Parts: sequence; C-alpha cells; structure tokens
Amino acid sequence: MRRYSIKRGHKPDLNALIKKYFGVDGNVEEGVEFEAEGIGKVYMKKEGNAILVDIIPPEKVTGDYAVLKKWNDFLFEATGRTAKERKKLMEKETIGK
Repeated sequence: MRRYSIKRGHKPDLNALIKKYFGVDGNVEEGVEFEAEGIGKVYMKKEGNAILVDIIPPEKVTGDYAVLKKWNDFLFEATGRTAKERKKLMEKETIGK
C-alpha cells in the first residue's frame, strides 16, 4: 500500500477526479475499489491529508504508456505534486524508516 501526501493548500475533489479519470462513482472518504485498465484492481481511501492506494496488478500487462501517463496525471491533480516531487518524498520516507 502506498501513501501519497497531498500538498499543503491543495484541496482536490477526489471523487470527481476518480470519475473523470476512471469513470467510477464512490466516496474516497470511506474507500473506493475499482478496476482500471492496465493498472489492475485499485483500492483508494483518503486518510487525513493523504491518499492510501493499494493496487493488485493485472495478470496480463500491456505495454501502453498512455496508462502510465493517465495515472501520473491523476496523481498530479489529486496530490498537487509532480512525479518527481512524489518520488523525492517517497525516497525521503523510505530513508527515514
């Protein structure tokens, strides 16, 4: 399970973003489970000022980079952080453990 912190001052409507990117209705506060093409089964829940994401990858992986771009665009809008910023934060958290 990964934890993506939301940038201070960034107030995204996560339910609307999930609907926009994945076509799924749900309440992120309670937890949303859905299947995304090329990503797999996704469980997402907002906890405090962060998003918890658990992914079970699909059995057959496609080599379509559009899926990765879509996921990164979603995370950017949801957290307010670029892929580079998220990577830096994850490295910082891993080293701190």
